[in-house]
Amino acid sequence: MSDWVILDRDGVINRDSPGYIRSLSEWHPLPGSVEAIAGLCRAGFRVVVATNQSGVGRGLIQAEALFAIHRELHRQVALAGGELAGIFYCPHTPESGCSCRKPATGLFQAIAHRFSIDLSGAAAIGDSLRDLQAALAAGCRPMLVRTGNGRATEMQLRESHGAGLGPVPIYADLAAAAGVLTGARK
Repeated sequence: MSDWVILDRDGVINRDSPGYIRSLSEWHPLPGSVEAIAGLCRAGFRVVVATNQSGVGRGLIQAEALFAIHRELHRQVALAGGELAGIFYCPHTPESGCSCRKPATGLFQAIAHRFSIDLSGAAAIGDSLRDLQAALAAGCRPMLVRTGNGRATEMQLRESHGAGLGPVPIYADLAAAAGVLTGARK
């Protein structure tokens, strides 16, 4: 098992919004998510965030507001006793055709390059089909949480007989997924 865990942000760590999270005042961690990240760190995992943030490319959020959200996420995780290895984001719109926007694997490749690691077998936790597709394409182990868009994604997987992903473990939230990962370490 890899020592790395890759997390999506909106819908996994914090509440999601169809109108995008545009400012720090709109960013609210989901119950138990920050503590779950700290628990993963205490169990010896390195935790990194890989997130699509097309609100930047759409002009709905300024880069400084995004950085303020990410500084606060780092701060809260540190206060809980953990440390994020990094936050990688794609600022592009779906129409841009970039290689970093999930379901493409550019964010995963950037993580592997930055830390000089092989992500094979790393857990990748998301709430959308594109998170799972990117994880699988990057050689990671996709895991789905039911928070954010997770329930709708679970229905998509059921209706499409797994959407070509194979069996994907499904958890109530990040805390439950982290509990399974840390329990496997004991």
